[in-house]
Amino acid sequence: MTVLPDRDGFDAPVTLDRREGPYGEVALRRRGEHYEIIANGCFLMDTADGRSERLLIQAALDELTVRRPAVLIGGLGVGFSLAYAAAEPRWGRIAVAEREDAIIDWHRTGPLAAFSERALDDPRVTVLHGDLVAYLAAEGERFDALCLDIDNGPDWTVTAENSGLYGPAGLAAAQRRLNPGGVLAVWSAQPSAGFEEALRTAGFVDVRTEEIPVLRGVPDVVHLARRA
Repeated sequence: MTVLPDRDGFDAPVTLDRREGPYGEVALRRRGEHYEIIANGCFLMDTADGRSERLLIQAALDELTVRRPAVLIGGLGVGFSLAYAAAEPRWGRIAVAEREDAIIDWHRTGPLAAFSERALDDPRVTVLHGDLVAYLAAEGERFDALCLDIDNGPDWTVTAENSGLYGPAGLAAAQRRLNPGGVLAVWSAQPSAGFEEALRTAGFVDVRTEEIPVLRGVPDVVHLARRA
């Protein structure tokens, strides 16, 4: 288990809500003016800087030529990705998959509503309440883009069950849920050469990684690939 370290120059965190669910504990904390989501003691994300979450959406859209493309966002998180997608009129259908009741509540009636900018009220937006890995594995609707941000990256998953998403079975499921030429975009807290190779082995093309500098440490990245 990875515990969020103390960060110099930041206020001590205050826990606003903590809940036990089928996947363990999820907590919302406030640190100064920013909010953090913690899952089973593992830092997931905060509201300090949403550049990489926005790039996740923009990079996928830039690759698409279809009119009114459909996107599935994996993980509601602090809402940056969803808000950015909802602010773009070119998107048609916008689905967001979130398995944690608490996170959905924090956006509907809690402090994270300010960061998702009431995007949940957009008529194009549908919340898929459930596990993303199971949803992709089932038969169902296809999308033009899958923008996935449910872990700290392919090599740093929140739960052991999520690791299957980045292996052969999970990538095959992602391909089945993409229209031909559709784009898979995966957020990560660090680059993963092994995941790039897994994407190529799974049959994806145009595989590349875009980096987003952060204040300290290695850059955040977005892994991009296209269904042939």
